[in-house]
Amino acid sequence: MQSPHAFFIQLQAIMKFYTVLLLCFLFNFTQQLSPQDHCACALTNKDKAFPHDTLNSVNDDASKCNQDVTPQKSLEIERLLLGLEHRLPQLLEDVSILEKEDDGDLYGVVSLQVIENELKEIKDHVDRLKRTTQGHQHLSTDSTKQLTNLRAELQDLEMYDTFQVEKKRQDNQRLKRALNECKGEHELDTQPTPPPHGLCPHGRFMNITGPEVFSAGEYPGSFKYGAWGRDPKPEAGKERWYWRVMLTSNNRYANYVRFYSSLSTLVVGVGMPDNVQIHVANPTTNTVQGPNVVLYEKALYYNCYNKDDVCRFNLTSKTVSTLELPKGTRYNSKGNFCHLEECYPYTDIDLATDESGVWVIYSTAENFGNLVLSKVEEGEPPTLGQTWHTSLFKQAVTNTFMACGILYGTRYVDKDTEEIFYSYDTSTGVEKFDIGIFMTKMAPNIYFLNYSPIDRMLYVYSEGNMVSYKVLFE
Repeated sequence: MQSPHAFFIQLQAIMKFYTVLLLCFLFNFTQQLSPQDHCACALTNKDKAFPHDTLNSVNDDASKCNQDVTPQKSLEIERLLLGLEHRLPQLLEDVSILEKEDDGDLYGVVSLQVIENELKEIKDHVDRLKRTTQGHQHLSTDSTKQLTNLRAELQDLEMYDTFQVEKKRQDNQRLKRALNECKGEHELDTQPTPPPHGLCPHGRFMNITGPEVFSAGEYPGSFKYGAWGRDPKPEAGKERWYWRVMLTSNNRYANYVRFYSSLSTLVVGVGMPDNVQIHVANPTTNTVQGPNVVLYEKALYYNCYNKDDVCRFNLTSKTVSTLELPKGTRYNSKGNFCHLEECYPYTDIDLATDESGVWVIYSTAENFGNLVLSKVEEGEPPTLGQTWHTSLFKQAVTNTFMACGILYGTRYVDKDTEEIFYSYDTSTGVEKFDIGIFMTKMAPNIYFLNYSPIDRMLYVYSEGNMVSYKVLFE
């Protein structure tokens, strides 16, 4: 009987023989193949093909929805309602005055014309409100249907997410939101209550609506540069008065201010019998230079003719006092408001009003042409109060105004739109360059812009037109 060891050696020899035989066979086979012969494997994908066309369609529908539904559309109805809220009390007051003072002669004819114009404006507002409401109803219906379809299509597309990438992303978003909420609750528990925002009793400046008023007054097509508004601290009996200053000499100078007893008389151009004259000559010492003029507590503040000073014209005493600005203040059209295509001449020194009084905005060589802001302290003569230096270059701005101790800057977007893009809070020293509040313009250029705290309106003088906007606070 053969031993196990001998059997194992014999088996090893047989295996070596067959291995050599197999290698010889494969070598001969490969030698017989022609160079063109090759091996190929068929791969079959059992999953459905991804519907790229459907995804592109969803993207297009979502983009269209974003274009149709914008924050500006949501403010249209509110703007129109505010316009009606502003006009109806004025109409009621004018009718009441006509009933009391109708003399059956010229006064009655003029007042009836004013009331007729107001009724026409109210009817136009109501018609626009009706059209806008109907348009929003159609938009709401169409958007609801479109969003329902988008939701269904997105749910179908999620079936192709076999690795559940989208599901995990959504889970991560939910976790982040929960973490942020947890952090917010913790901060509310541990941090002290912040102080009120600036000096503003109304809350934060949120948006503007309008225009509320749009009129050329009694001089359509004339007096391209000027200013208008209301006195934030009027004398008794003149609470509803409006004023207007028109640059009458080369769009640079003015020597009088014109008053109107109501908004309606200003719109149709029925001013006071006499203009209040600063000086008989124009221009001359202490007359107005440039469109940046404001009225505050029976005194007109403006850039003095050919000086780097602020003039204060007392409407009661008919006297002028001056306020000297810091050395190096740019004036005589060397530091104007500008945009890429145009600079507004003689806008070096800007005056503004807000809840706390009068401010002056200018630029100096010392601050490299950037905006400088100073508080004007009332008195005879007025004095310069606290001063703030900003990092905003003045000639990169088209206008400035003050509201609740905060300086705002605007810039030209296009001929139809102006943007309030900048703010400087005098109570904290914080600058922001991303305010992003847009104004619809009635003419390409705004030469005067001022905020009135008495009615929370922005008053604009734009190429001979008087325009106003309602300010919305938080």
